[in-house]
Amino acid sequence: MNPLYKKIPAIGIAITAVWAGFGSLPVTAQAINATHANKATSVLIPFDKAVRTGKLPNGLTYYIRHNEEPKNRVVFYLANKVGSILEDDDQQGLAHFLEHMNFNGTKHFPKSELVNYLQKNGVRFGADLNAYTSFDETVYQLPLPSDDPAVLAKGIQIMRDWAQEATLDPVEIDKERGVVLEEERLGKGADERMERKYWPMLLNNSRYANRIPIGKDEVLNNFKPQTIRRFYQDWYRPDLQALIVVGDIDVNQMEVSIRQKFSDLKSPLHERSRTAYNVKLNGKNHFMALTDKEMTSTVAQVIVKLPGTGLKTTADYRQAITRQLFNIIIDERLNDRKHQPEPPFINASIGAGELLGGVDQLSVQVEANPGQLEKGFKAVWQEVYRVKSLGFTQTEFERAKQSYLSKMEATLKERNKVNSDSYVNEYLQYFLKGIASPGIEYEYALIKKDLPGIDLQELNQLANIMIKATDRDILIQAPKSSRSSLPNESKVIEWMHTVEQEKQSQYVDRVSDKPLLSSLPQGGSILSSQTDNALNITTIELANHIKVVLKPTVFKDNQILFNGFAPGGTSVYNDGDYQSAANATAIVSSFGAGNYSAVELAKFMADKQFAVKMFMGERTQGVSGSATPADLENALKLLYAYYTQPRKDRDLFNGLISRAKAGLVNRANSPGGVFQDTVNAVLGNHNIRRTGPSLKKIEQIDLDKAFDIYRQSFGNAGGTTFTFVGSFDVKTIQQLLVKYLGSLPALDKPADAKDLGIHIPEGKQEVRVNKGSEPKSTVMLVWSGEFDYNQANLFAMDAMKEALEIRLLERLREEESGVYSPTVSLNIAKLPQSRFSLIVNFGCAPQNTDKLIASALDEVDKLTKNGPNQVNIDKWRAELNRSNETEMQTNTWWLAYINGQQQNSEALNQLDTFPALINAVSVDDVKNMAAKNINGKNLIRLILLPEALPF
Repeated sequence: MNPLYKKIPAIGIAITAVWAGFGSLPVTAQAINATHANKATSVLIPFDKAVRTGKLPNGLTYYIRHNEEPKNRVVFYLANKVGSILEDDDQQGLAHFLEHMNFNGTKHFPKSELVNYLQKNGVRFGADLNAYTSFDETVYQLPLPSDDPAVLAKGIQIMRDWAQEATLDPVEIDKERGVVLEEERLGKGADERMERKYWPMLLNNSRYANRIPIGKDEVLNNFKPQTIRRFYQDWYRPDLQALIVVGDIDVNQMEVSIRQKFSDLKSPLHERSRTAYNVKLNGKNHFMALTDKEMTSTVAQVIVKLPGTGLKTTADYRQAITRQLFNIIIDERLNDRKHQPEPPFINASIGAGELLGGVDQLSVQVEANPGQLEKGFKAVWQEVYRVKSLGFTQTEFERAKQSYLSKMEATLKERNKVNSDSYVNEYLQYFLKGIASPGIEYEYALIKKDLPGIDLQELNQLANIMIKATDRDILIQAPKSSRSSLPNESKVIEWMHTVEQEKQSQYVDRVSDKPLLSSLPQGGSILSSQTDNALNITTIELANHIKVVLKPTVFKDNQILFNGFAPGGTSVYNDGDYQSAANATAIVSSFGAGNYSAVELAKFMADKQFAVKMFMGERTQGVSGSATPADLENALKLLYAYYTQPRKDRDLFNGLISRAKAGLVNRANSPGGVFQDTVNAVLGNHNIRRTGPSLKKIEQIDLDKAFDIYRQSFGNAGGTTFTFVGSFDVKTIQQLLVKYLGSLPALDKPADAKDLGIHIPEGKQEVRVNKGSEPKSTVMLVWSGEFDYNQANLFAMDAMKEALEIRLLERLREEESGVYSPTVSLNIAKLPQSRFSLIVNFGCAPQNTDKLIASALDEVDKLTKNGPNQVNIDKWRAELNRSNETEMQTNTWWLAYINGQQQNSEALNQLDTFPALINAVSVDDVKNMAAKNINGKNLIRLILLPEALPF
C-alpha cells in the first residue's frame, strides 16, 4: 500500500520514454518496412505474441507469460481501471481505503489471515505484498514461490478474493480509519499544502483536481460501511479488471486455473458507466505564486500543456522517439549550463512527457539562487527560446540518435534475462492506458527503421510546436520570507519577452576529438592466480600488488558490475582537513578526467553504456561502476583516467561552492531537515564529522587541499582490491585488467584507516525537536552498543529485528491504529569496533506520541523477557530463505557479498554455512540477544513535534 497515491509527475522533470517492451519472437526491420513504407503510414502496433492473453465472457482480461527470471517465482497483479476519479462526493478517499480493506479480510482470508499466511510462506508485507491507488487505477501485486503447488493455488485464490470478495467488516473498517489517516499524515507538509492550491490551476479545474486519491478527512472519519460497499459493488467488476501472471509457471495450466476461478465473477445488475475523464485544454494561460514558511528554495516552473499523444500506432512510436531525442539534447544543454564557472541557478530541468488526464506537458523548471530568480529564470528560458528560434545542431542530433540506439541495443542484448516485474509493468500500461507492448525485437526493428528517417528538421518542428504561448501555466513556489520580492505575472512575462527579443546565438556544441587518454598504459603482468571452483571465483594478484577478484555469472547477458576499495578514507585526515577530504572525490570528478572536461566527458559517454564513480568513505576510498561487456574497456579507461589524470578547475570549483552555499540558505525551514541534522548530531555524539551541513563547513573546503588529498588517495592504488561480477570470460577480461589496473601506480600500501572513536553515545537520552506546522510527529528509538561479531549472532540479531517489526506492525498499526508503517532497521559494523544499532521509526499524531512509544517499549520488554513468538521466527526464516534464493541469483548481491567479506577479512565460502545457521536460530537465541542488547541501558529517544501542539 505504498505509494499512497501516484502524484502528478514532478513538474519540469517528467520525461517520456518510448515503452521498452521485451519479447522473444524475432521480427526483422524488413518485415516492418514491408508494412510501413513511409512515415505517413501508420498501423496499430501488435501486442507481444509471447504473451497468452484472453478475455472471459464476463469481461475479465488476462495476460500470462512464462519467464524464469527469477526461477521458481511468479508475480500476480490484479489491475483495476478504478481509482479516485470514480468516487462520488461522499466517497472521496474510499478507492484508496478499499485497497487497504482488501488486506483486512476477504472471504477465504478473514481479518489479518492473508498477511499472516503469506508471511509464513516467505512473502514480505510492504516489500513484496503491496498495492497502490491512483486517480484512474488500483493495482494489487503478489509475488509468490511457484515451486509449491499449494501456495500457487492459494495465490490464485487471493487474486480472486481481491477481485470481488472483500468482507468489508465494519469493525475492521473502523480500525483501518486511523491507519489511513496516519498514511495521509505522512504526506503533509509544504509540498502537499502548495499542491492542493495549484493542482486546480494545473488541471484546468477538471475532476482530477478534486479527486486527490487520499481523499478528505471528513469522509475518512465519518463514512458509513454501506458507502464503501457501494463503491466496491459499482466498480470492482470484471470488465474493468485484468489479471497479469508472469513467472516460472505452466502457461496452459495457469490459463485453465484462471478460467475456472474467475469465470463466475459478475457485474452489477445496474451497471454504471465508466466515464473516461480528461483534462480539457482551453487555450488559457494561468499564473500562481505561492509561499510557505517550510519551503527551502525558490522554484519557478513553466508548464505548457499539450494534447496527449498516446502510444498505440507506429506513428505514435515515431513521435515518441522524436520527443525522447528532444529530451536527451535539451538535458545535455542544461548540463553545459550547470558546468559554467558561475552557474546562474542551483538546478534546472526541461522535459516533455505525460501529465494527467490525457494531457502531456513541456515542463521547464529552475531552482534559483537566493535573490536571483530573474537571473536563473532568464538563463533557462534562453535555452528554451534558443531551441524554438534556432533549433538544435546536427552534431547534437546525431549524438542523441546514437545514444538512443545504444540504449535500445543494450536492452535487446538482455532480452533473455528480463525480470518478471518488467514484463508485468508493460502489460499494466497496456491494459490501463493502451500503451503498446510489442516485444523488444519488434521495437528494435521499428527503431532501426524509423530512427535514420527522423531528420533534424522534424525534431526542430516538434520543438517549435511544443514551445508555445497558449495553455501555458507559470508557477512560482518560494519561502514565505521571499513573498514581498516575488514577481507578478506581468513581470515574468516581461522577463520572457526580454529573452525572446534578444539576438539568439547558435549553441556551440563543445566536443573533443581527442582520445580520453593521452596515451594508453603499457600494462603489467599477473603474479599469481587462484580459482575457487566451488564458488567459481578467481583471485589474481597483479605485478603492482593490486588484487582482483573475478566472479563470472550468467544472471545477466549484458552486465558487468565492479568495485575497488583501499583502506584509509577520510579517517586518516584531521578535522581541519575533513571537509576537503569528504568532498574531494565529488569535486575532482566533476572536472572531468584525462583529456576531457566534464562537458566533453558527458558527450563522450552519451552513446556508451558504462558508469564510473569515485568515492571516499570514512574508512575506505575507491571506485564503483558498471558496464556492458562491449563498453568495459571504456569504463577501465575512465577509471584509469580518474586515478592517474584528474583535472583541476578553479572556476568550476567556485561554481560548485556557490551552488552549495545557495542550497543551504533556507535549509532551516524544513522540519525534516532540522530533525535529521539533530539525529545525526546526537547519534554522532556531536562530533564535527557527524553534524549537519553549514556555511562554515562549506567555507572550509579548499580546492588545493581537496585536490592534494585526491592525488594522495588515488595516485597510489597500492592495497586496492577490485571485484568484478557479471557476464565475462575470465581469461578474456584478464587481458584488459592487466592493461589498465596493472598499470595503476601502486607505490606502497596506503595508511590503514584510523579508529576515530565516533559512535552512538551510551546511556539514556531524550531529545525533542519542535519544528513544523502540521500536526505530525516522527519518533526514533535507538539502541546501540558493542556486538560480539560472528555469523550466528548476525542471524540471531536479524531474527530479533524482524520479530520486533512484525509485532510493532501488529500492535501499533493493526491493534491500536496509531501508525501507518512502523519500521525497524538494524546496522552492524565489524570495524573499527564491532558495534550495532537498532532503530525503531514511525510517524504518528503528536497527541499519541507518548502512548505509542510506551507500546513500542512494551513490545521490546516482552521480547527481552519472553522472547518472540515461534511463528514470528518461522516467518523470518521463510522470508530470508525465499529472498536469498532470488537475491543470490543477481550480480548486485554477489558484488556486495564479495566486497563486504573482503573488507571485513572474512572467508568467501562463509555463505556455505548460512542455511544451517538460519535454520538453527531459536526463540531462546533471539530472547538472549534481545536481553543482552536492547535492555534499555542504552536508549536514545528522538522525537520531532510541531511547533504548536494540537492538544
